[in-house]
Amino acid sequence: MNKLIYLFGILFISFIFKSCSNAKQTDHNSSPNVILIMTDDQGFGDIGYYGNHHIKTPVLDKLASESVRFTDFLVSPVCAPTRSSLMTGRYPLRTGVRDTYQGGAIMASSEITIAEVLQDIGYTTGMIGKWHLGDNYPCRPEDQGFDYTLRHLAGGIGQWGDWPNHLKFNTSYFNPTLWQNGKMVESTGYCSDVFTNAAIQFIENNKEHPFFLYLAFNAPHDPLQVPDEYYNRYKDIDPSAGFEHDNRPFPEMNDTMKEKARKVYAMVNNIDDNLARLLNKVDQLNLRDNTLVIFMSDNGPIPFRYIAGLRGRKSSVYEGGIQVPCFWRYPKVFKGNRDITTTASHFDIFPTIAELCGAKIPTDRQIDGVSLLPQLKGDIAKLPERYIARYWKRRGPEKYKNMMIRNKEYKLIGNCDSTAKIEQFELYNLAQDPYEQTNIVDSNKETANVLKGKMDSWINELMKSPNAINSPRIVIGTTFENPSMLNLNDVHFTKHEKVKKGVVYWKTDIAQPGSYKVNLYLKKEINEDCEVQLQIGEKQYFFSYKKPMSKQLSLRTINLTAGKADIVPIVFIRNNNKTVYQMPFYVEIERIDI
Repeated sequence: MNKLIYLFGILFISFIFKSCSNAKQTDHNSSPNVILIMTDDQGFGDIGYYGNHHIKTPVLDKLASESVRFTDFLVSPVCAPTRSSLMTGRYPLRTGVRDTYQGGAIMASSEITIAEVLQDIGYTTGMIGKWHLGDNYPCRPEDQGFDYTLRHLAGGIGQWGDWPNHLKFNTSYFNPTLWQNGKMVESTGYCSDVFTNAAIQFIENNKEHPFFLYLAFNAPHDPLQVPDEYYNRYKDIDPSAGFEHDNRPFPEMNDTMKEKARKVYAMVNNIDDNLARLLNKVDQLNLRDNTLVIFMSDNGPIPFRYIAGLRGRKSSVYEGGIQVPCFWRYPKVFKGNRDITTTASHFDIFPTIAELCGAKIPTDRQIDGVSLLPQLKGDIAKLPERYIARYWKRRGPEKYKNMMIRNKEYKLIGNCDSTAKIEQFELYNLAQDPYEQTNIVDSNKETANVLKGKMDSWINELMKSPNAINSPRIVIGTTFENPSMLNLNDVHFTKHEKVKKGVVYWKTDIAQPGSYKVNLYLKKEINEDCEVQLQIGEKQYFFSYKKPMSKQLSLRTINLTAGKADIVPIVFIRNNNKTVYQMPFYVEIERIDI
């Protein structure tokens, strides 16, 4: 009897222990895998499904035909703001993101991402491609809930902040230097192929348990580099021809725009081929039915080209800048091949995925998005009426410059200043005029004033957000990232009496007091005498060099105290009795007494 009691006790304890150890594990049979695919600067018309007969996208066309399609899906006018809303379910300014560079593309580490809430319930999470929400601790994807990361720096491969790829100039998309789990690695191949290879490997490695994969292609963002195999498919087309019977507006295209369109179409064609490989892997592993695949773009196109009649392009708050394709395929739950015309937005993706997967949505902050699950399941046709607003202005919002607010029917646009009267705004009835051709503000001032009041409340609230007031800072001197490499995507600018255009600086937070070594890297080798003025917080340091004949200037070890500090490195080169300011290419700062 005692032996039976003893065995029962062992079994009971084992059961409890096993239950506790699996408390955060999800059931792979009931919890869907999620693959979120985002392309960069792919406009609404850069896909065959929406009437572009020049571009070849058979995989995307098939995915569209199998999916629930949002035909009125809105993002931000530029990329980093879209990505912050996608990750958090919040308007960009709430997250600290206001721009694409100049320190405005760093998302506050206090934000809770969709990766973090899925990680909490046992998902394995991966981020591949373009992050563009902070390249240093604590704002990297590996700091924000992703178990596996492979990415480039800054806003695009080869941009100023994406060292050393920037030095490759017109070949930066081939064999790019990338960052895998925080470590620099050299890749082989064309960037979109490299990212797809990594995505396929991630799926293979995690096929036995639920995963969330965020695959963010940097293509077809410029520079428009593409393998010859793909360019040759489009080199002889006229991207403006063949739309004579399309009654929708079509932009004028000069020869430069046409050539850029050819390259964009080639880059999208390459992505389409890569998606064939990715989705075939999902099928081969028998994951299709229980995998949610979402496809979308981050904003409209840059050069004018076919955009299915929409007005405007990237950076604009007209529909061409903010309306993108958005497909959701989940065979197990969603009935495919149908359109949802209800207006939806990028910040709706977070609460939708969270609800679908059984994750908890944060309750300690404003979540601007709503779950689209009822519409996706076909239970409810429409969402309750709501107002969705957008703006884009370099360095931050200004009333009422490139700012809009809309509901399903009406849209108010401000391309005017803060003192403008309602007659200077634009009002469109999108139900009757989806291409924004006829401004009806003069005959609908009451409606326009209601929308303007909503716009005022919206922007006034967002500008009071703590992360909008206090820009996120790069934290240096931790074991999580040491050394820290500060790149030009995250610089701010300040005036200097000897430099006409001002100098660059980084907003940082010194995590621990200690000894630090600083190296400055410049784009070109310095062959003349030079001086360095380095300001960190309130302290200034001075260094002199006699013809260093190097791109690197190693400064002596300095002792720093903990706390918030702006790092301002100023390099003066003496050339023919003239003093010339040289902007650092990037800065390396390492705590050496850890």
